[in-house]
Amino acid sequence: MTKKTIYLASPYGFSKQWNAKLLPEFVSALESLGAEVWEPFQRNNQVDFSQPGWAHKVAIADLQDVKDSDAIFAIVNGTPPDEGVMVELGVAIALNKPTFLFRDDFRRCSDSEDYPLNLMLFAGLPASNWENSFYTSIKEIKSPNKALVSWLEN
Repeated sequence: MTKKTIYLASPYGFSKQWNAKLLPEFVSALESLGAEVWEPFQRNNQVDFSQPGWAHKVAIADLQDVKDSDAIFAIVNGTPPDEGVMVELGVAIALNKPTFLFRDDFRRCSDSEDYPLNLMLFAGLPASNWENSFYTSIKEIKSPNKALVSWLEN
């Protein structure tokens, strides 16, 4: 049986500290559930950043990975969340990919009484019980009561 692939949309690769301390925790938590994690900063290490056009190559590679993955797990911290993550999430939603959101940022950035973020980010989640696809801690990722574990098992 092939592993399901999860595209990990995150701004954490832009910072050496976050890349070293935060990203490995997410990758490890998702892999411990049996998923193959496509983390774009690691996958695009093969790009030669000294060459002209590198940014376009990275963007196209990331877009292709979103298209080819089975689902997206998007870290949506910040007010507003990272623009690149939002584009990746929008593409995944448009392609009807299973969507899982992570936010442990206590700040709200929404006009909605129901959602802690822009309501469009929740278009990829179920209308009812959307909270099952919304994660607020690393520990919660492994919870059998949440949508990710159930999706990986089916």
